[in-house]
Amino acid sequence: MFARRRSPQLETERMVLRLPVQADFAPWTALRVESRAFLTPWEPVWAADHLARKSFTNRVYWAQRASRNGTALPLFLIRRDSTFLGAITLDNIRRGPAQSATIGYWIGQPFARQGYMREAIGALVHHAFTQLDLSRIEAACLPENAASRGVLERAGFKYEGVAQSYLQINGRWRNHVLYSNLRHDRRGKTGAGI
Repeated sequence: MFARRRSPQLETERMVLRLPVQADFAPWTALRVESRAFLTPWEPVWAADHLARKSFTNRVYWAQRASRNGTALPLFLIRRDSTFLGAITLDNIRRGPAQSATIGYWIGQPFARQGYMREAIGALVHHAFTQLDLSRIEAACLPENAASRGVLERAGFKYEGVAQSYLQINGRWRNHVLYSNLRHDRRGKTGAGI
């Protein structure tokens, strides 16, 4: 008999980070609609069916499959009073010599600049380093996205450079600034005198 693998769930002081479920459709859709103008300057263009039930169902199935296969960990941010806040994804999990992944995230406009995303990033990075045995977490954002850059820096990420035409955001190929967080960060240390 095979043991059923438990779905990952991370807990922070104010939130639970967990895989999406079908019952999240209404709060997810409501927050995406309410925050559309706030989010679209920083995201790829939404597909015509972005807010459709079928699209959300596919998102839930992808999240379950990706988590089970170890290729991604897409989590919803749920405040302890059950309020839906946003999402964070550990994606492109690469094993072998790389042991790395990328993170992406969004927060609804009513909850921005309240420390929720820093808290979520901290929990996910800790999980990635201690439970998934990853060595490097990467993140990228638009150079003018001061809020995203700030949250990454406060969460321990360090600036690494610029990637030209990195992603299509809001319908255009855009440069992105790259950040990383290393499990054993030796940047800036030469080893001299050791």
